[in-house]
Amino acid sequence: MTSISSPSTDTHAGQDVTPAFARIAEDITRDGFAFRSGKDMRSIMRMRGLDAWPAFASSWNDLGLDLYMADGGRYRRRRFAAFAASSGAVTRKPHQPHYQSRDHNPLNGGIERWFAPVSDSVSANGFTRGILGVCTTIFDAASPAGANGAPWHAEMHQFRIEAGSGQSGLPTPEGAHRDGVDWVCVLLVNRCNVSSGVTQIFDPEGRSLGEFTLTEPLDAVFLDDRRVRHGVTPIVPLDPGLKASRDVLVLTFRRDGPAPQPAP
Repeated sequence: MTSISSPSTDTHAGQDVTPAFARIAEDITRDGFAFRSGKDMRSIMRMRGLDAWPAFASSWNDLGLDLYMADGGRYRRRRFAAFAASSGAVTRKPHQPHYQSRDHNPLNGGIERWFAPVSDSVSANGFTRGILGVCTTIFDAASPAGANGAPWHAEMHQFRIEAGSGQSGLPTPEGAHRDGVDWVCVLLVNRCNVSSGVTQIFDPEGRSLGEFTLTEPLDAVFLDDRRVRHGVTPIVPLDPGLKASRDVLVLTFRRDGPAPQPAP
């Protein structure tokens, strides 16, 4: 395991508490989700690893093809890592499979999926450490009073969705869904030649709670996965003669404990 320091508390010396940051937990508690613009996130991350963003973002050019797509698609690239996260530190766990039940992912769930690991340089990157710390602080604050104080099991997913002439890319091929965790952060890394890709939020009965498009690097949404479902509309190229891609970071958090297991 690799232990990395995590500036995850707002009392840390030299870290300002911006209004955009301070209200995220409140917004999630009220609405089930909170959107923050790239401008807001740059302010939040300014002293939490923003200077390491260029190297962090460039790592999306080195993702492995997702070979587990049950729809036969070859439009998704990704890397994966798991961490133990608490208010003082983030520790990378040994590489492990990603598992979701079919209840949460009817397309690709029910099996252990072994993705290429997030590289060591990316897991040690200052922006990675910073955003994991930010999420730990937010999700600690948004958790119900008296909730289990065990460390979080955090999973990091690097996704690239590609689209080309006559072929759309599906950011959420399973449709509107829950991830089967407690909390989720989705942060846009880059969009290239992309049209659409609208993020949609629903209540458990399928009623729309809002929609927006992540368009600028660092645009982010924080979700209470127990209360809302989310999905993203297909992406298509703005210029059909050129490749299109949408790069996002997805971080999921659940209280650490026995991992979900495939059915026998």
